[in-house]
Amino acid sequence: MRASTPVESKPAAAVWTALALVYVVWGSTYLGIRIAVETMPPFLSAGARFITAGLLLAAAVAWRYGPAALKATRAQLGSAALVGLLLILGGNGLVVLAETSVPSGLAALLVAAVPMWVVVLRAGSGDLPPPRTLGGVLVGLAGLAVLTSPGLSGAVRLSGVLLVVAASVLWSLGSFSASKLTLPENPFTGSAYQMLAGGIAGVLVGLLRGEHRGLDPAAFSTASWLALGYLVVFGSLVGFTAYVWLLQAAPLSLVSTYAYVNPVVAVALGWLILDEALTWPIVLGGAIVVAAVCVIVSTERTKPAQR
Repeated sequence: MRASTPVESKPAAAVWTALALVYVVWGSTYLGIRIAVETMPPFLSAGARFITAGLLLAAAVAWRYGPAALKATRAQLGSAALVGLLLILGGNGLVVLAETSVPSGLAALLVAAVPMWVVVLRAGSGDLPPPRTLGGVLVGLAGLAVLTSPGLSGAVRLSGVLLVVAASVLWSLGSFSASKLTLPENPFTGSAYQMLAGGIAGVLVGLLRGEHRGLDPAAFSTASWLALGYLVVFGSLVGFTAYVWLLQAAPLSLVSTYAYVNPVVAVALGWLILDEALTWPIVLGGAIVVAAVCVIVSTERTKPAQR
């Protein structure tokens, strides 16, 4: 992918419009997931979301760049599938499962630690970050400890909290692996294959979990259907397209701010729409994690992963 160009080289209104889309749309996906799983099975609904989004994105790539843009070598397909399993099945799938018992705002704050886990993975591979970044990681760990306290106290299911933590680690591993693997040259093509691989795997996991037994689509609420449609169109297509465009149109330091704006948006929407409680562990722990991510993002130049 081309290196980012200065924001002045693109219309400021277009840049800020795309950035606002990434802020709001990706921040709202946690709310959408929470509403979808109220009446829909987690893995089957998540799998259907990404299979649909992957097919739509592949069709858009073929229409915009020609069918040849979808070509990929076996190695590129394998890499895309691996990244898709880590990001879509592991990262997103576990969040969807967790949100059957964990508030959307809390899930978003726990996922906000992704940049922190990426730093840990880089350090483990011998790429030692600067001391300020390590300090941000330590502060972030303290914030995560506060955020997990509702699970320890029984206010929410501890298993759900741990699922989100595991999801953020897997998302980080997928992001880290993507930078080391050979993926299709066209980023949209690579993303389409990642969505398809993760979506198919999600459906298979859902079938293995028995989510299809007694399944009655007629029992799905209108709100859940609308939420699933929103996740497909806006969460997986509009948001990602805006993000990829921003990587080419704006400074990375500006684009990276989504990492600490998204959880704030998610917490606000969960409170306003679902009446999720703003307890002191969520407010304090969330503030600590967001502050730590701000430090990490401001000192690290690593390209953040797509959601």
